[in-house]
Amino acid sequence: MRRKEKEISDKKIIEEILAKSEVCRIAMIDDDRPYVVPLNYGYSDNSIYMHSAESGKKIAILKQNNRVCFEIEYSAEIVKHELSCGWSTRYRSLIGIGTIEIITDFEQKKAGLDIIMAHYGKKDNNEYKNNLVNSIVILKLNIEEITGKQSGIWD
Repeated sequence: MRRKEKEISDKKIIEEILAKSEVCRIAMIDDDRPYVVPLNYGYSDNSIYMHSAESGKKIAILKQNNRVCFEIEYSAEIVKHELSCGWSTRYRSLIGIGTIEIITDFEQKKAGLDIIMAHYGKKDNNEYKNNLVNSIVILKLNIEEITGKQSGIWD
């Protein structure tokens, strides 16, 4: 990272960003073109869990190449200043590399959905309709590398 003073190396802060953020963007390569999608997610044991329809462009790309880059931002805020050159952004973000595993097993899909639901605040008593679980897949992003960056004052 070029600006070492902005690097987040504390694993606790990285875990906090993973736990508190709401959207994960995954970048894939479609032949020779980049393709990025934002997804809701859940995080557990060095993996990010997302749900998807069983087919579509994202799934077709991932079946060809399951290596992805991902980005998660936490609390981006524009900081205004009287002078134009004084404007900045207060943020925390993560960027990482990993591989996507497409999960089709019914019980594993429910477990992935439980992780996603817990991320957004519903930790217990999740009920899923079988036909809906059967119509999705869980994308399990196994994190290989992750770096954090921040700007602004953080407590």
